[in-house]
Amino acid sequence: DALSPVYATGTLAVMSIGHLLPSRDDAVIWRGARKHGMIKQFLRDVNWGVLDTLIIDTPPGTSDEHLSVIQTLQKSGIDGAVIVTTPQEVALADVRKEINFCRRIGVKVVGVVENMSGFVCPECAHVTNIFHPSSGGAQPMCDEFKVPFLGKIPLDPVLTRACDAGQSYASVQAEGTTSPGLSMFAEVVAAVRSSVEQ
Repeated sequence: DALSPVYATGTLAVMSIGHLLPSRDDAVIWRGARKHGMIKQFLRDVNWGVLDTLIIDTPPGTSDEHLSVIQTLQKSGIDGAVIVTTPQEVALADVRKEINFCRRIGVKVVGVVENMSGFVCPECAHVTNIFHPSSGGAQPMCDEFKVPFLGKIPLDPVLTRACDAGQSYASVQAEGTTSPGLSMFAEVVAAVRSSVEQ
């Protein structure tokens, strides 16, 4: 029997091991073959229906999860990887490895997004850098590695409240709410779409 995804909206379906646990607070302590089996099950045995896009959120780094996803989807075709980082050098060091990992296994790097790129003041909407990009952040790294820089998304109270409430940024904008974080998020989504379609 196929598993059914959870629909966040009429067109956005989500699947997570968290949906299958008896309690939201249960920990999953799996390794190797068990993790690989669950990833394969989520990709092969979930009744996704007809999809425009399938996005897979993996942990940072170059772990077994990445290899399992690549091996399982290789025959169906992978449009590429969107790599998300924060501005600090310690995060960028991991991203450099991820870019090289993608190149070695033949997965296109769609681009890099810099998350938590500043903080949007809820009073004046001014964006302040709270994580110091000692090496310049994601943009210069993308230039160095010749991969697209897709944009920055700041820590924005409007966006984080929407996420906590289970709302998409589009529904928040439809309500007339404006914020630098929402517009920057929309720009990143447009850049990802554009890069995938090339």
